[in-house]
Amino acid sequence: MIVPIHLENSSAIEYNVVIDTLPKLTFNRKVAIITNTTVSALHLEHLKSKIDADELYVVTIEDGEEFKTLATVETILNELFEAKLDRKSLLIALGGGVIGDMTGFTASLYQRGIGFVQIPTTLLSQVDASVGGKTGVNNAYGKNLIGAFYQPEAVYIDTDFLKTLPKREFSAGIAEIIKMAVMFDRDYFNFLVDADFSDRKSLEKVIQRSVELKAEVVNLDEKESGIRAVLNYGHTFGHVVENETNYTKYLHGEAVAIGIMMANALAVELGLLKQNEMDEIENFLKKHQLPTTYEIVDVDAFYNKFFLDKKAANNRLKFILPKGIGGHTIRDDIDEETLKKVLHKFVK
Repeated sequence: MIVPIHLENSSAIEYNVVIDTLPKLTFNRKVAIITNTTVSALHLEHLKSKIDADELYVVTIEDGEEFKTLATVETILNELFEAKLDRKSLLIALGGGVIGDMTGFTASLYQRGIGFVQIPTTLLSQVDASVGGKTGVNNAYGKNLIGAFYQPEAVYIDTDFLKTLPKREFSAGIAEIIKMAVMFDRDYFNFLVDADFSDRKSLEKVIQRSVELKAEVVNLDEKESGIRAVLNYGHTFGHVVENETNYTKYLHGEAVAIGIMMANALAVELGLLKQNEMDEIENFLKKHQLPTTYEIVDVDAFYNKFFLDKKAANNRLKFILPKGIGGHTIRDDIDEETLKKVLHKFVK
């Protein structure tokens, strides 16, 4: 199955997201695969057997969110220069969201921009991170604050890669799936509640619908000047959780799950979401072993970290909130007292 991406409103870029067994890939140019130590041991030889290129190189970096830095990008760039890649060369991201983000960012920088392809190996990257062209790295101030919008030439999603994925990593991807359903599609949410994620055909349908929803949004708003911001549901809170725990305690999807519950608590406080709807979402997250609670130690410190969020502008905080299940709203008029009242609910 193919989901087309067509960015007609901004850059007139087109590419396909292919959801199927990984095909034979032929490139009449130099190619460099960017991967990490974990994924390399599991999938690199399989991918190499699928590639026919003029020259093929491999750059392997350490595994982990803590390596998603400018220093790592510079290391990748240096290896590409050593391999004498040119402007017609191609990078292939083989890995999860961290690899995809850094490969895309590196591609945008190398000789002012070369092509890249996404081959995501985690559920989270298959349903979200590999689609839409967001690339970047973290720094001391927050997550993905340095980066670029840079679209891939293609995305190849093969669920066979997920067979080696740890259960915790798989669950982390489900957080990004539920995000799409709560924001845009009540029927999809109902489908997910009973979906069998262990069945390949069912899983491919889940991935397809998530990618379709994201494609619709990205096609309308490539650079997040409007509706694409809705895809950050759970992320404004979740990024603070990640920052406070130094990106080591929670996987990204786990932090998003916590952020979803915090955003839901705010939505209930504002009368946008009913308590029973919040309970439905929480029960789904718990069913898939995702965290739904977090202990805030310092409410003021947590609140102040909101202002490092990319969506904050002119000292006005922007929150993506559910409007029932299947609807959404973007609010930048929530006062400090209301926000801190909700945050205090997460203080033990």
